[in-house]
This record gives sequence, C-alpha cells and structure tokens, in this order.
Amino acid sequence: MPLLRAFLLEDTHMTAHPPRIAQIIDGNDLSRQLRIEVTQRAAALRAKGHTPGLAVVLVGDNQASQVYVRNKVKACHESGLHSVLEQYPATMTEGELLARVEVLNNDPTIHGILVQLPLPAHIDAQKVIEAISPAKDVDGFHVASAGALMVGQPGFWPCTPYGCMKMLESIGYDLRGKHAVVIGRSNIVGKPMALMLLAKNATVTVCHSATKDLKTQTLQADVIVAAVGKRNVLTADMVKPGAVVIDVGMNRNDEGKLCGDVDFAGVSQVAGYITPVPGGVGPMTITMLLVNTIEAAEREAQARGLA
Repeated sequence: MPLLRAFLLEDTHMTAHPPRIAQIIDGNDLSRQLRIEVTQRAAALRAKGHTPGLAVVLVGDNQASQVYVRNKVKACHESGLHSVLEQYPATMTEGELLARVEVLNNDPTIHGILVQLPLPAHIDAQKVIEAISPAKDVDGFHVASAGALMVGQPGFWPCTPYGCMKMLESIGYDLRGKHAVVIGRSNIVGKPMALMLLAKNATVTVCHSATKDLKTQTLQADVIVAAVGKRNVLTADMVKPGAVVIDVGMNRNDEGKLCGDVDFAGVSQVAGYITPVPGGVGPMTITMLLVNTIEAAEREAQARGLA
C-alpha cells in the first residue's frame, strides 16, 4: 500500500479556490518500513558471523554535524549494525585525516565509511572523499560511485536522492515517459537525482541559478524535485495540477521553524503528491545510509563465501 495520508488545506475563498486534497508522502512511515528490512538483513548477516559496520568520522565542533552524526550512530544501533563514531578536533590536519581513512579502509569490521561534511577549511573535502575505498563509500560521493551511476553499473547511490526515488516507488509512480524537473545541480543531490530519474526512463530537465524562466520549466513537469536550499523557490503558480513535488530543502522560516524549498501551504492545493518538511525526505536520508551499509556488508560477505 502506498504510504500516504490525506492532507486537506482549508481555503477561505471557497468559491474562487476550492480546497484540494493533496496526498502526503510520509517519509517517517516509509523510513520505519525500510528500517525493518535493514534490521532483518543485518540479523541474517550476524547469524553468519558477519556484523555490518559503519564508521562515522567527525572533525571539528559544528553543532549541526554533531546532531547528524549522533542520529546516524543511533540509527545503526537500533537496526543491529555495529557503529563507530570517531571525533577529532578542528585542528586535525588533512594528512592525519587521510591516514585515519586508510586505517578504516583496511579494517575488516568496517563496511561503510562516512566522513561528515563540512570539513574545516584547511582540509580538501574532495581529496578525503576520494581516499575512501569505493567498496566502503556508503555516502555515494566517490567519483567511482558517480561513474557507476552514470553508466548504470552497481555502486552506491547518494543517500538523499536515493531516498527520493524510494518515495516515488512507495506511491507506485511510473516514471516512464514522465517529465521530471530537478531544481538544483549539486553533486550530492541535483546531479545524481537527475541520473536516477533518467535511469527510470523519465525525461529530465535540470534547472539552476542561471535558468532564465524557472516557472516555464516547472509548469511542464509531472515530477518536481526542489533541492537548492532556498525558501519558496517553488510556489503554487509554478506547479501543474496533479504533479508530484519532492522537497529536499531544509531551511528556517521567519518564526524559526523548519521548512523546505517549497511553499507547502500553496503547493499543497495544486500538487497531487507532496513531501512535507520536516518528516519527508529527511528521515529517508539516514535510512538509505543504513541500506547502503547493509549492501556493502552483503557484498563483502558474498566475496568471502558467506552469502
């Protein structure tokens, strides 16, 4: 069954703008279901003496990063995965971090390595990402992972767009022949999102800061993924009735409350499906990290003849 719940937005001008029922794609519910599967797969591996392991490396004292890594470690433990959190001061050198990554690359109890971004300014983040073994790149940021996605070979998909694809799958949405518009071209979300949609036979348009008429593009879209980190980049007048809207953004409104890139109140009256913020894409990102880690452990088990 699709993981949906009805959301009715009242409209004070009932005659001019009758209310619509927008279907919410609930990331919390879907995440809980997928984590049950992760727990089962982890138990099956442990029964063969092969415990999935994730190492999370945090450099510096960024408070948001500290919250993120704690949530990731907690999710691992709840799902039966072995997790190691390594915290280092912001004064750690690039060479020291690269050396630590190499140790984790050679640690047989670790199947996934995640270096939390952002890193201190004196450390080249891309150099660190490329130092991670592609077999343990559960964030999906290594050039080998990006290349595998590009050519359709097995690899690790970046967790946030991977979660978006699972959300589309959860509502039974067939992307074949549909027009998808991705707003944003980051290496973490926008670009891999476009490739994943393309792999499902969607026609994909990628929009960004230099796009001259964003509204013209989005009004043609059956699916819109907003991932730029800017409030209200997508408003109701920019959405075709019945479109699927995936909001990847994470911002704060004037009251300090979490909100996305999409004007949720307005777009909910037009879209057929929409993801909320919070409770949409966010929970899926950590869940797909767990899925990637389990996948890495299963591949290692198969290579050792344990599968």
